[in-house]
Amino acid sequence: MAEQKKIKIQYYRSAISTPVKHKLVIKGLGFTRLNQIVERVDNESVRGMVKAVPHLVRILES
Repeated sequence: MAEQKKIKIQYYRSAISTPVKHKLVIKGLGFTRLNQIVERVDNESVRGMVKAVPHLVRILES
């Protein structure tokens, strides 16, 4: 089985005053605290979630 590509995402800006949808996207990506870095499978659904909140998260080079 081929290993899937991974993407590292950092939650670097607070979602306190953002719409509820943005908060749900942050939670859906698996973030629980600020400046946290998570590694997710690099697919269209994860890329779409990141694209929905580009002002809150950043993609790190791996």
